[in-house]
This record gives sequence, C-alpha cells and structure tokens, in this order.
Amino acid sequence: MLLITLLKGVAVGIVIALPVGPVGMLCVRRTLFEGILFGLLSGLGAALADALFGVIAGLGLSAVRDEILAWRHELGAAGGVFLVYAGIRALLQHPPAAPEPLAGEKLFGAFASAFALTLTNPITILAFAAIFARVGIDAAAHWSGIGVLVGGVFLGSALWWVGLAVGVAWLRRMARGFSLGWLSHLSGAILSLSGLGLIAAALLGRV
Repeated sequence: MLLITLLKGVAVGIVIALPVGPVGMLCVRRTLFEGILFGLLSGLGAALADALFGVIAGLGLSAVRDEILAWRHELGAAGGVFLVYAGIRALLQHPPAAPEPLAGEKLFGAFASAFALTLTNPITILAFAAIFARVGIDAAAHWSGIGVLVGGVFLGSALWWVGLAVGVAWLRRMARGFSLGWLSHLSGAILSLSGLGLIAAALLGRV
C-alpha cells in the first residue's frame, strides 16, 4: 500500500510542477546562462516548496493554510517584485558565451530564491488539498501514509525539474555556435511581464 501511495505522490508532484510558469522560466534561464547546477538547485528549491505545501494540505493544518492564504496578495506582490528585478537584470546584461554565474549569484541563492518564489503562490495549497482528496488521502489518514505521499510529491516534483534542467542543458550544447542573446532578452521580458502581472493581480485583489 505504501508503494502505491508513493507512486500517487510522485504523480501529484509531477502534475503540480508541470506547468512552466515564472519558476520554470527562471530555472530554464539559469540552466542556459549559469549552468546546469544552478538550474538543478533552482528546481530542487521549487520541489521543496511544493513538498511543504503538501505537508500543510496533507496534515489538514487549516490554521496555517488560512494564515498563508490571508497573505496571498502580499506574497504575490513580493514574488512579482523579484521577477521584475530578475527580468530587468536579464534585459540589461549581455549573456556570457559560456555558462557562468550572473552578477556573482551563488548556488544557495539560486536554491533559496526558487524556494521563496514558489511559496508566493499559496493557492497551491488548495490544489494539493483537492488532489489529495481525489487520490484518497486526507488529514484523517495514517501519518505514515501522509509522510510517504509528501515524500512522493517531492520526488515527483524534483524529477520534473531535474528533467527540465538536463533537457535545457542538452539543448544548449546542441545550439553551440548560435547566439543566445535574443533568448536571454526574451526570457527577461517574460520574467518582467510575469512579475508585473503578479503585482497587478495583488493590487486588484486588495481593491
């Protein structure tokens, strides 16, 4: 039974991580211009945040969930500000010929920023609660089952991010000799627009 629960968790983790939103674009950009290790750690940061949301939903921590949801607009605005900053920096910088840390970014910073950015979307908790109920796991389930499920969520999410980073790194090698400047500017524009969208949504949500 625990193996089935683990596989369910892996499937949930992949489904949650699959949409390539701002965090996905950030992971792709870092893999392209900073190297696969930066992309991998960004993905693992996002996977850890997904697992944390899974813990909150799986244990039925309604008080924690409600508190996070109460701050969803502020969290969204904070994530938007970071994306605008990252996007503008991408637009202004000339991409290196070979992957190297941009503006001296550290590996831990890549991990922590992706983790924090994923946490700015607390609506994910509601998605987890709905999916967990669908697959037959709720707060009344045995602790071991919830633990295995959340572990599967992390594993599934991490597998997706690792696959994305490895795939992007492979494409970069295949594109050797081609200028990636346009892609750098395109990713910067997408990040900036995504950030502005999050800020606008947060402001409208407070009206």
